[in-house]
Amino acid sequence: MPATPSINLAAKLALIHEHWMPKVVAEMNDYQFKLAKLKGEFLWHAHPDTDETFIVIQGRLRIELRDGHIDLGPGEMTVIPKGVEHKPCAPEEVHLMLIEPRGVANTGDQGGERRAPNDVWI
Repeated sequence: MPATPSINLAAKLALIHEHWMPKVVAEMNDYQFKLAKLKGEFLWHAHPDTDETFIVIQGRLRIELRDGHIDLGPGEMTVIPKGVEHKPCAPEEVHLMLIEPRGVANTGDQGGERRAPNDVWI
């Protein structure tokens, strides 16, 4: 299989116009690299079967945890372990990359109206 062409993250982010709707830009094995724009508060949720990686590209993200919080700025990342309840919060718009297995719902174990469709590529 040939190597994939380079992916310009800024150009891909410019194609995203809604918040909390991750879009796939690449895959590696069974993992997807997703870009998203976030603003406001999301909902408390957990991913019972997988860890989730957040990499902030622009802005400041606060991830609330039941026993504290994690603050991330541009160029910073964290891995939320499987089963850990968390709630991302972005008072101002945040651009980020998520790395998680194919098919993982953005709302984790909560479902609901804020669930984004899976496998949407840009």
